[in-house]
Amino acid sequence: MIKQLFSIGIALSLFSQMLWAQWTPAGDRIKTSWAEQIDVNNVLPEYPRPIMERSEWSNLNGLWKYAVLPLGKSIPDSFEGDILVPFAVESSLSGVGRTLGEDKELWYQREFVIPSKWKGKRILLHFGAVDWKTEVWVNNIKVGEHTGGFTPFTFDITQALKNSENNLVVKVWDPTEKGTQPRGKQVSNPHGIWYTPVSGIWQTVWLEPVSEHYITNIKTTPDIDLNKVKVKVDTDDNRYSDKFEVKVFEGGCLVAVGTSINGLPVEVSMPTDVKLWSPDEPFLYQMEVSLFEGGKRVDCVRSYMAMRKYSMKRDKKGIVRLQLNNKDLFQFGPLDQGWWPDGLYTAPTDEALCYDIKKTKDMGFNMIRKHVKVEPARWYTYCDQMGVIVWQDMPNGDKTLEWQRKKYFDGMELARSPESEATYRKEWKEIIDYLYSYPCIGTWVPFNEAWGQFKTSEIAEWTKQYDPTRLVNPASGGNHYTCGDMLDLHNYPGPEMYLYDAQRATVLGEYGGIGLVLKNHLWEPNRNWGYIQFNTFMEATAEYLKYAETLKELIKQGFSAAVYTQTTDVEVEVNGLMTYDRKVIKLDEVVLKKINNEICETLK
Repeated sequence: MIKQLFSIGIALSLFSQMLWAQWTPAGDRIKTSWAEQIDVNNVLPEYPRPIMERSEWSNLNGLWKYAVLPLGKSIPDSFEGDILVPFAVESSLSGVGRTLGEDKELWYQREFVIPSKWKGKRILLHFGAVDWKTEVWVNNIKVGEHTGGFTPFTFDITQALKNSENNLVVKVWDPTEKGTQPRGKQVSNPHGIWYTPVSGIWQTVWLEPVSEHYITNIKTTPDIDLNKVKVKVDTDDNRYSDKFEVKVFEGGCLVAVGTSINGLPVEVSMPTDVKLWSPDEPFLYQMEVSLFEGGKRVDCVRSYMAMRKYSMKRDKKGIVRLQLNNKDLFQFGPLDQGWWPDGLYTAPTDEALCYDIKKTKDMGFNMIRKHVKVEPARWYTYCDQMGVIVWQDMPNGDKTLEWQRKKYFDGMELARSPESEATYRKEWKEIIDYLYSYPCIGTWVPFNEAWGQFKTSEIAEWTKQYDPTRLVNPASGGNHYTCGDMLDLHNYPGPEMYLYDAQRATVLGEYGGIGLVLKNHLWEPNRNWGYIQFNTFMEATAEYLKYAETLKELIKQGFSAAVYTQTTDVEVEVNGLMTYDRKVIKLDEVVLKKINNEICETLK
């Protein structure tokens, strides 16, 4: 028996080495240290959806087959090679490093086996995110389609499955800037502030067994003024006969319970000594949400929530201030692009995904502006756990018609085609739905700097009505209208207040961009830029302090939040607080923490 186990161990080791030999990172650009930790047999193994977790699941990340074919071709008979999922085909970590283009389609293929203990269950196939148009077949049966590059989607594949090995094929088309869809900073010819395209699967792919009737979504709304939380539970067919139960736990102890029937949300009264969530004390309650059918519990998911409130109020001087939990709070954080030199949109490991948030907290910030990108679910959970408020941008798409920065807009807004407008509205709603229950989300940002900006007042009003629990920053640094909750100014390199709105919060949505070039940490050694550049660590830190002192004075005059550009270098941009490979913190972290803490404490 020992000899047999030894032989199996050798065989598995050799098989693992063979898989490793089939994959190596593409290209010779800089990489993070986490890239060296990738195991093709165990890629991003963490449960991908902590806001709604079940115990049983199967990760499909790893080596798949791929092919790139002209647009409109049928499923290929053979494939070109291996691609490491979930890294975009253009990325180094995919092992391919190849630009797709609008006239090509990317095909994926792999086999999988359903565990025998899942027999009798319905099987769901989940995609964290795929950019942009996705079609999926299981055993030559088409199981679903999806458009949108930033949100998760799911197909019930039960009827397409075999008892033996199953064949999964995925086709993706991504026109990047040649289409009108939301795409953020991706362009086919990267330059300046515009980066490498991201096409195909870029988040975890996974299987999950569920009962015949099951929970599909939970929407959690805390109310600290009434000391309760409302949980709306959706199921596969939303039967009125269903009963829902929500249990709330604090440190493993049950502290509150609520139930509902007839399709109503569950309302849970919280204890009188309720703990509130804030950047200083990011307390999270654990939740257990159950579905009962005919008196029997048929599904149960684990979740969490926080008691917190985002709002605005005039201070004693009449300045409209942002509030958290009915108290003034100056929100201050970096512009976070969320790009990686090796994985592009995808962090190489979960530790890497968490790292930027941790360093943001270490540097004394209390907020992050997630810039024209949407992250995997685990990123938002880390913000919840560490106490970081998030301003969530809508990824831009289509084109820019005209940008006015230093006055209220009096020009002609972009007239999108009906198809382009419908795509924007669909994907913006899906992003809000996807992120609604994460406590860290404090502000929605529909537009940035006029990029694809259209019907600003209407979109801002729709966003506010759809989610009245968050603030709406209608046009960050862009074409200003008197709508939403904020007037957002951009100014580089130093802070400046050239407009002020007495009816809304006035915020500095971008400033800074202090550049520092560090040899051996550059995407392109001979091509880089920042809004202003220095030669030494000390000079760059001194400039940061100068801007910080100016900002402190402008807070007294009316700024209620600020965003510094930016968390890391990105491609040819060298204006990050860290290098693109995350190997060097470029400014004095101790000095930054002290001054940033002072700024965050200004209004307390």
